[in-house]
Amino acid sequence: MRRTRLFVPLPLERGQELALPEGPRRHLLQVLRARPGQALVLFNGEGGEFHGELVSASKREARVRLVDFDPVDRESPLDLALAQGVARGTHMDLALQKATELGVRRILPLVCRRSVLPPHQVEKKMAHWQGVIIAACEQSGRTRLPELAPPRPLDLHAEALAGAREIQALLLHPGEQPASALLDTLDAKRPIQLLIGPEGGFDAAERERLCAAGARALGLGPRVLRTETAALAGITLLQHHLGDLG
Repeated sequence: MRRTRLFVPLPLERGQELALPEGPRRHLLQVLRARPGQALVLFNGEGGEFHGELVSASKREARVRLVDFDPVDRESPLDLALAQGVARGTHMDLALQKATELGVRRILPLVCRRSVLPPHQVEKKMAHWQGVIIAACEQSGRTRLPELAPPRPLDLHAEALAGAREIQALLLHPGEQPASALLDTLDAKRPIQLLIGPEGGFDAAERERLCAAGARALGLGPRVLRTETAALAGITLLQHHLGDLG
């Protein structure tokens, strides 16, 4: 029987029977059309996952019994953060989705000169991005959610980066030295931050500001990649060379 994974932000324990919160309940019953007896896996982001089943379902309540706990750990050993220039719509969603699937620990949205993020939309965008991350964790088998930081201006981020010399910051931009020239200089035991611009990339002043803060610029070949493709390619390269992507 197919086993569905759900993120439930509640304390969980073996032998517990609980009512699902509204969000997971609606997804399980209205989208997945689950019925009593459906095998489930629940996780709350604190590590490991609980195996159980849906024992009852109605319009107002879905109850789940947790039968067993599996302390499985599928997190990457690489302390990798994605500092992603805020991009439009599905471009941003895809970057966050793939970053989560590939095991980043932190996602740091950057408001750049080429970003469009009105202040009144920040709260709504944060809730939407968190939903994208949760869905990616449910699909990929992750048991811990990557941290999603509030969006902040690139200049403020550069200031923080300049004061955090333990971070190995890499800035992706077409035409820079190839990634292969830098990979062997990285320390897999120290945090790595991958900086990627929005549509159109970082402008010249932003690149200069980030490099002055300690970031090293590198390229990913002769072709110009979309922002979401750059995130996917850069994270894959780092996880393959230094993390757990075989």
